[in-house]
Order: sequence, then structure tokens, then C-alpha cells
Amino acid sequence: MQDSHGQAVDTSEQAETFVEGLDFYFEEGLMVLTRRYLLNRGYCCNNICRHCPYGNSDELE
Repeated sequence: MQDSHGQAVDTSEQAETFVEGLDFYFEEGLMVLTRRYLLNRGYCCNNICRHCPYGNSDELE
């Protein structure tokens, strides 16, 4: 299975650990991935995620 960016989606037991409040939250109807989730995923998707731990963030510092 693939997500909207063509990345493989893990449908195994690991995917069941996707927890609201730890791995993501909703803001203005959009899902925002947390730094914890992005680190565990293990790579940068180059989508300028708000909490990107790989230096590709849109957060103001």
C-alpha cells in the first residue's frame, strides 16, 4: 500500500502504534505529524513538515 506521495505505508503491527497526541495531532482540520513520529519514520519526506527533525522545517526559530 502507498500514501499520496508514493511512499510505502506500513500496514503491519508497527502501524498500529500511530497514536494521536504522541505521533500526530489535528490543527484546523489538518493532521500534523510530531517530531517523535518523524524521527521514528527515519527519513525526511521534503514536504517542509512543521516538526521536521531533519532540518527541513517551517517552524520559526
